[in-house]
Amino acid sequence: MTRRGATACLAVALAVASATALGSGTAAASAGPFSGGTPCLPDSPAHPSCVSGTLADGTPYEFVVPARWNGTVVVALDFAGTGRNEPLTARLLADGVARGGTSRAITGWDIRSAIDNQAEALARFEQAYGRARKAIASGTSMGGFVAAGVAQVHPHAFDAAVPMCGGLGGSVAQWNQKLDTVFVLERLVAPGLPVIDIPEDVESARKAWIDALAAAQQTPEGRARIALAAAIGQLPAWGRNPDGSTPPPPDSRDADALEQGAYLALSGGPLPYIGQAMSSRRQIMAVVGGNPSWNTGVDYAKQLRLADRALRRAVGDLYRAAGLELADDLRNLAAAPRIAADPGAVERFARGIVLDGELRMPVLTLSGTGDQISTVAQQQSYGEKVRRAGANSLLRQTYTETVGHCDFSPAEQQAALATMLERLRTGHWPATSAPAMNARAAALGADPAPRYVPFTPPRFNRPYPG
Repeated sequence: MTRRGATACLAVALAVASATALGSGTAAASAGPFSGGTPCLPDSPAHPSCVSGTLADGTPYEFVVPARWNGTVVVALDFAGTGRNEPLTARLLADGVARGGTSRAITGWDIRSAIDNQAEALARFEQAYGRARKAIASGTSMGGFVAAGVAQVHPHAFDAAVPMCGGLGGSVAQWNQKLDTVFVLERLVAPGLPVIDIPEDVESARKAWIDALAAAQQTPEGRARIALAAAIGQLPAWGRNPDGSTPPPPDSRDADALEQGAYLALSGGPLPYIGQAMSSRRQIMAVVGGNPSWNTGVDYAKQLRLADRALRRAVGDLYRAAGLELADDLRNLAAAPRIAADPGAVERFARGIVLDGELRMPVLTLSGTGDQISTVAQQQSYGEKVRRAGANSLLRQTYTETVGHCDFSPAEQQAALATMLERLRTGHWPATSAPAMNARAAALGADPAPRYVPFTPPRFNRPYPG
């Protein structure tokens, strides 16, 4: 079945439901097969119309379409609600591209439902505006994860995917990696603080962790152990300051600067790693009905040996400066009681998606080297699975030297989408090197200057299946 055939069939199936589901800003389905939307964003030079409503599960969706629509639509999780006012939307509208998607208000960490909702939202869009010539799944954070899932699950509905800053190790693997970091910290830095069983008062748990890490950061011993946990958990040794400002990347030869960066990744900025490890862990366990993460059989000494070389070297320097024996702490970790997963919860969480690399459409990923939430090592796992599946020709992976979660400029995002549009137009990949991506972003009016860099991610240490 072709892409347009698949979405058209779904649109017909949804026609009756849409007549009542479309919201107040939407033309009713009874007005005709392709009724379009209603004028919106009156200050936009693209003179767009908008269509919105709710999907079968109650999830809101919304699309913004320029008056001179060129037939391309970009569909994203987290668009509904705020997406129409984002700078990227204005840029795409000016190019004749429609943009829209869903929210996560209903699905939350139910990743598979969020993936399926993208196809349903596209069908609703095509019911209103007619068949899209090209449909691209693209989003950031969980939206990036969902876009990669769309490429795997709905190849007949979409033509391409551009996942941005998504945890592409997959649901289970990503949260096993996060377990490693928090487990090591609890064992060596903050005994007794929650690792898996996050209390209902998530904010208190988050604050307790932030305070414990701040206290540890004041001592040589604490700093050495923070660096160890970051190396094992494959965190970036670069983070935002507590006020949200961005320090320069640390010198890879400066152990103190690398440790400070790792500490900021853990507890600095507006979205500290440890805070997300508390709030999302609790949500995930509620969704899947148990604990889907484990470290039984994990050798943390081995994970340290395979860690980023600069941070691994910094760990050794910091342990020597603190007068600690690294081997003693590694033995401590080896002897620590392990955390076992609930097999049923693992199975349910894996349904969210295990990315298998068997691509049937072109995919271009965009990741920040200093992303503390969707750690960049996961891109190695995704790329390796694609290679093993023999689908290398369909994948390109790009990186920006940026710190924080999804800290891309609108021009950097637009450049990624423009690259994919060129790939779809010609059937061949244009150049995706860092200089080529920077030139593309600069031509689109980048401010700040585009930050694409050549980068090879480290080997992901917790692949699933692995």
